[in-house]
Amino acid sequence: MTQVNNPVLSPARQTVGLLAWLALSFLTAWVGAVASISAPTFYGQLTQPDWAPPAWLFGPVWTTLFIMMAVAAWLVWRRGGFGARRGPLLLFLAQLVFNALWSWLFFGWQLGGWALLDIVILWLLIAATIATFWRTSPLAGLLLVPYIAWVSFAGALNYTLWQLNPQLLGG
Repeated sequence: MTQVNNPVLSPARQTVGLLAWLALSFLTAWVGAVASISAPTFYGQLTQPDWAPPAWLFGPVWTTLFIMMAVAAWLVWRRGGFGARRGPLLLFLAQLVFNALWSWLFFGWQLGGWALLDIVILWLLIAATIATFWRTSPLAGLLLVPYIAWVSFAGALNYTLWQLNPQLLGG
């Protein structure tokens, strides 16, 4: 199926749209980062599994993922705007909320079990977003595959850290 850009969206409007999706994605990252101010110290004092990544890796991975997420949303948005793609884009916005909430649950409030529940909901929202994005733009769906893979890994890590550190992450 050949997909054509919406002729109503001028190149200038498409550029503004891309910048808006990037801004929204990085606003989500910022909200999560506020809760993660003490993350390196807190993460460092947790008993870690052997397979846990070093703290420095999270920043570059999340930066890359947020850029890919924004581009995916933009690819869907430019196929008719928010009005034409309301369902997929609302799913995308919902998963952003749960993405930001996780940092508050895990790092800010140190609630490992609630953070894990958040990741399960986040994972389901990402899967639904991938499915709906794919129908509009296979590339948009594909751009979210590394994100769901990382969130799957993060879920396993969240569970393991919660089990290894009940005194710090709420038994």
